[in-house]
Amino acid sequence: MAKRRRSTSSEVRSVRIPATHSDNLPLDRIIALLSNGEMRLEGIMPWSSNYTFLAVVAQDNVELLAIYKPCKGERPLWDFPHGTLCKREYAAFLVSEALGWGLVPATVLRDGPHGPGSVQLFIDCDPEQHYFTLKDEHPEEFKRVALFDALLNNTDRKGGHCLVDRAGKIWAIDHGVTFHCEPKLRTVIWDYAGQTIPDAMLRDLKRFQKGICGDEPIAKNLRQLIDRHELEALRGRLDELIADGTFPSPNSDWYTIPWPPV
Repeated sequence: MAKRRRSTSSEVRSVRIPATHSDNLPLDRIIALLSNGEMRLEGIMPWSSNYTFLAVVAQDNVELLAIYKPCKGERPLWDFPHGTLCKREYAAFLVSEALGWGLVPATVLRDGPHGPGSVQLFIDCDPEQHYFTLKDEHPEEFKRVALFDALLNNTDRKGGHCLVDRAGKIWAIDHGVTFHCEPKLRTVIWDYAGQTIPDAMLRDLKRFQKGICGDEPIAKNLRQLIDRHELEALRGRLDELIADGTFPSPNSDWYTIPWPPV
């Protein structure tokens, strides 16, 4: 992974949350706002590996805070094609919605002040809370996150990529390094390794299994975002999770915990 940038004077340290809170808006309205609203940058988010901007997106007197990750701000990685991380962010959102899990904040692909990139709804959360402080109170939610990461082959699930909003809902963010063909699962969530996947989650996986075949909408969308080898690998991981029926265990051939863990 690329090294994290040092803080600069232009980085965001505090921001006013818009008066119109996203909780009052349906998902389709949020997506429409993120897709079509006028975008104003507030600054650079600190401690990001790539250029990540906090933005206000406004339309018809409604404002939302969003996280904008322009394609040209992505630092080259040896194992992921350059310029594809924003597409993977969007693909992760689509998979989360297809599963019915609602783990990933509303995300779109669009043009912005620094060119095309992903734009994701900003989650108003307690910055002191993360996976390690939340896991004991939210075991079912984090089982879904663990399965989601195994399915997406997430190479960088840090504890700080798990948020809780002011209403107590768990969110998962930062999915730019996902969907690789080779096994690269790297996460701090190994608490459920070897345990049986709950029946309800297994049913969700089986429903998704049907959806990513043929000309279903999710299959069509994913073909535009990841290459065919990555899509085949996704199907393979899904088949394996369903057939095995258990949460995956760490692979001794790979560094399975990211650093830093938070």
